[in-house]
Amino acid sequence: QVQLVESGGGLVQPGGSLRLSCAASGIIFGAYDMGWYRQAPGKQRELVAGITKGLIMNYVDSVKGRFTISRDNAKNTVYLQMNSLKPEDTAVYYCNRNNRYSQYWSWGQGTQVTVSS
Repeated sequence: QVQLVESGGGLVQPGGSLRLSCAASGIIFGAYDMGWYRQAPGKQRELVAGITKGLIMNYVDSVKGRFTISRDNAKNTVYLQMNSLKPEDTAVYYCNRNNRYSQYWSWGQGTQVTVSS
């Protein structure tokens, strides 16, 4: 049974920073490409950052230069460092596997990020 637990969200002013963490259990973590996703109210969930087993990273254009994804396979954890946050980054953030077939494990509870003055 795969379990994903996201943490680190909160309320932050525009221009601020947050670091999200996602701890995974029940899998051989290092064997999977991972991603951070977000879902804003009334919108579909979108992939914002991905990191492969070989540490190749990719980002959606809207977060390039501001977000950094990383992973620690020894801790079964993937991170998302978010800088220069904007109100449009407000969403619930989730982690999950990242693959071309849109095959996902059960989603965790996510972590709410709210960017507001």
